[in-house]
Amino acid sequence: MTISACNQSRRTLLKGIAAASLLCPLYSSSVLAQSKKRLYIDGLSFLPENLDDVRASKLDAYICDISDIEAITQADGTTNYKRSYKACIASIKKAEKIVNDNPTILMQGLSGRDIAIAREEQHTAVYFQIQGADCVEDDSFDGNEGENSEHWQHLNEFHQHGLRVLQLTHHYGNRFAGGALDNDGTQGLNKPLTTDGQQLISALNQRNILIDVSHSSPQTALDTAKASTMPIVQSHGAVRSIVNNARCSPDEVIRAIADTGGVFGVFMMSFWLTNEPVPTLDDYIRQLDRVARIGGVNAVGIANDYPLRGQENLLALDNNNAEGVKQYHAWWQSLAEKNVLGFESLPQHVVIPELNNIDRMSRIDDALAKARYKSSDRDRFLGGNWQRVLNQVLV
Repeated sequence: MTISACNQSRRTLLKGIAAASLLCPLYSSSVLAQSKKRLYIDGLSFLPENLDDVRASKLDAYICDISDIEAITQADGTTNYKRSYKACIASIKKAEKIVNDNPTILMQGLSGRDIAIAREEQHTAVYFQIQGADCVEDDSFDGNEGENSEHWQHLNEFHQHGLRVLQLTHHYGNRFAGGALDNDGTQGLNKPLTTDGQQLISALNQRNILIDVSHSSPQTALDTAKASTMPIVQSHGAVRSIVNNARCSPDEVIRAIADTGGVFGVFMMSFWLTNEPVPTLDDYIRQLDRVARIGGVNAVGIANDYPLRGQENLLALDNNNAEGVKQYHAWWQSLAEKNVLGFESLPQHVVIPELNNIDRMSRIDDALAKARYKSSDRDRFLGGNWQRVLNQVLV
């Protein structure tokens, strides 16, 4: 069988699985039959200081980044924020305590089934995620581990504390993966998944931890899609065929994620959503539409990548993009000096004002209806696709 035919067969099989999951009693359609409110799941946000924000967000569940970071100066002078073991083991324990101390609001998501349980009990399920496998770079393995192996001690420890989604890297490469911003002055290195990265993919599959290729190089994402035996996701990103930037994903990456049965979450950072000088809600819908055209309606998801309430500096400025975007200029210029793809000109905005709001999910829902998306597609985009993948991987 040719590679093309094999990929097509895989995609057909995965679409069949996705279609079958529509009949599963845990899938959102059964819940929606009992409730007027559509299922809302966000691909990436954080635990807020004020837990009233959780209820105000109307989210039934979300992937929750609980990382902590160390700022590391790269050899080329740019800054990378690494999620070290020391920082992240402390932060996941802190997050675990917050969830456990607030059982009337939050529920720690450990399996896909927890979404339906949390929804029924009017709680919000949070699925702990770390934005970078730097936290397990010190783990050792022998290349022939089984599920009961004593290798991957840090990974096992994180899993025991509730880690259910792991991003391979953040902006720059590490022991396992290439990063989106890896660069040698010629607009990108596009490093592949490493041999150690292949072992990490196997370890994550064995532990039913969802693999996130956000911030990875395109080649790493493509390699991961081939290596994983389970769906993978890009929890937060944007489409490079709309904005030609290293942090945005080429069509072939979106298609490869879809071919695994995964989800591509479109985030709220407007300088990666549109080249127009004034970003609008239509620009966001255009991104969702492009992902659907590339990967199919089962691949589309919503992501935030800001706090639940929104980008706080912009909120304090009443969403004045002209003023608020200035905080990104120094970082942007440092990448422009390295000739990183898409950083040639300073950005003019950072948020879509209508979406820099705690009620963004309802606003996206209404905008999709206005754009004549049928109700079943809105079900998928706003939560059903995330629920399906979490059901398949987190068992």
